[in-house]
Amino acid sequence: MKRILALVLVIATFALAMVGCSKVDTNKKSEGVMTFEQYDAAALDDAVVIEGFIQAKQSWWDNKATIYLQDGTGGYFVYEMTCTEEEYNTKLVIGAKIKVTGYKTEYKGEIEVDAGATFEVVGTDTWVAEATDVTALLGKDELVKKQNMFVVFKGMTVKSVSYKGGEAGDDIYLTLTKDGADYDFCVERYLTDPSTEVYKAVGELKEGDVIDVEGFLYWYNGPNPHVTKVTVK
Repeated sequence: MKRILALVLVIATFALAMVGCSKVDTNKKSEGVMTFEQYDAAALDDAVVIEGFIQAKQSWWDNKATIYLQDGTGGYFVYEMTCTEEEYNTKLVIGAKIKVTGYKTEYKGEIEVDAGATFEVVGTDTWVAEATDVTALLGKDELVKKQNMFVVFKGMTVKSVSYKGGEAGDDIYLTLTKDGADYDFCVERYLTDPSTEVYKAVGELKEGDVIDVEGFLYWYNGPNPHVTKVTVK
């Protein structure tokens, strides 16, 4: 019996060691690739080379893909990257790691890799981030450091819900309150179109509902998170 228990212990220890060895290093970069801190410090219009794991695919059209990436430190928004439809469907897989070469730019406060960037898939590691709770950063300058990350805001109260153009089918504008202050959120139809669960769920929200909101921390003249999930409390 003692030998059996010892053998079980050895097997369990080995299994745990293997799990530890297989853990993805989310901040590991290839040679010549910027860390997130270096990317963050780069000037607008500088050439940049970044790597990150695909967290969301917002859109594809005319050989251009718009996606969200993240590593263990920060988030990246890659706007209209050069990409064929076949590559979009087969190579840009959620969780896959890619290297992107382009230029850093800004639009209405949103920091992004500009149109025309190129990409290549890096290795076989995959990783999907858990939502970072940034509720305590609402109304604070520190929130911008979480830009483009997958985040969650908890205990938000619905003030208003309206459709762009006045009817369902386009973006949904969502005003939420927390501690007496209003904050703007958006259901971006290119990211979560009218067929998605979140689009339908947001359309059914009522003033006074208390919700947790997950999404990507987009910026448009201030924080304007793109919502991917709501949970009514």
